[in-house]
Amino acid sequence: MRVLIVCSGNSGAASPFVQEQADHLSKAGCVIDFFLIRGKGWLGYLRNRRSLLKKIAEMRPDIVHAHSGMSALLSGLQRKVPVVATFHGSDVNVSKLRFFTRAAIRLSRAQIVVSNDLKRILGRSSLKVIPCAVDDTVFHTMSYKDCRSQLGWGSTTRYIVFSSSFQNAIKNPALAKAAVESLHDSTIQLMELRGKSRKEVACMLNACDVALLTSFSEGSPQFIKEAMACQTPVVSTRVGDVPELFDGVEGHYLADANAEDIASKLLNAISFRKQRGSTKGYDVLVSRGLLPSNVTREIIDVYNQVLNS
Repeated sequence: MRVLIVCSGNSGAASPFVQEQADHLSKAGCVIDFFLIRGKGWLGYLRNRRSLLKKIAEMRPDIVHAHSGMSALLSGLQRKVPVVATFHGSDVNVSKLRFFTRAAIRLSRAQIVVSNDLKRILGRSSLKVIPCAVDDTVFHTMSYKDCRSQLGWGSTTRYIVFSSSFQNAIKNPALAKAAVESLHDSTIQLMELRGKSRKEVACMLNACDVALLTSFSEGSPQFIKEAMACQTPVVSTRVGDVPELFDGVEGHYLADANAEDIASKLLNAISFRKQRGSTKGYDVLVSRGLLPSNVTREIIDVYNQVLNS
């Protein structure tokens, strides 16, 4: 099966979760190629239409798999190759982008959302819920001590890894900083994820005491699942599918979107890390089918349903 992945390429490459999903589809026997969209806003995306048509004519894919509402809408403007669309979060949660997502749904043959929450917002029972998988060859339990040594982190400092760059407004870094500052503890340090490779992120998640997500909105945040795969305590606001992932799992704490409650949960998580070490987060990912083999199989099933319909 020949699959053309269409997604934003404004950063110079596909997003890590898109690239990882494509890599696993390739390992499963799909022939994968990419069309990376350059430009922002609807007009920026529309300027890619001619180049996309040329790519489709050259590759002759069986399926176009578009990631995000805008990518799916652009892909759906051609009618020669069926489009499968995956919606990841902001394309549904942000009202001004939701218009494009709803239009993309009408132009695509099958639609995937990464959480039940996004399915609820869109109000369509036909949407298939398939969260992105966690690559457990990269994100897995490693030595807390060895990872700290590798990063040059102090042995007495308590490190909290924030889910993204401090410049990423949707992740609400101001709330994370306010929560940590309210603890008035100089031995606790908040670390951002900026310009890090996947292996460096995995090392940081194993070396830290807590992984922290304070986003305004999410779909199915990879950061949370990656921390769970590393069996690291996590504190998160109630966004996307996080409440489902945390349900009944010790060492994983849901917090209200205020500095006081987040600070309290951070102390609980730090204490858990000190006393218990690792959580059972990886077991949750296994039980929910969030490892690559299962997710890849589900996506290929969607492709086959489209081609056989």
